[in-house]
Amino acid sequence: MPEHKSCMKRLRQDSSRRVKNHFVKSTIATLSKKIKKDELDKEQSATLLSDVFSKLDKAAKTGVIHKRTAARRKSRLQEFINKKFAQ
Repeated sequence: MPEHKSCMKRLRQDSSRRVKNHFVKSTIATLSKKIKKDELDKEQSATLLSDVFSKLDKAAKTGVIHKRTAARRKSRLQEFINKKFAQ
């Protein structure tokens, strides 16, 4: 355990940030999995897709994930939706 005040504060900050970042990442993963389910129709998929896009953009803006990671995930989800409803 750290003995200096600044190190103890850093430890508290890191643990709270870890919890917040994990929540954001797991929320994004859950919404992404919901999009890939078969029973969704086009409107439901569009609604979920906009939710995921906003979560990814906000996560990239706050530094939880990298901006190119967010762009890549958005691109792949949009490509999946386009292929799914092109049939």
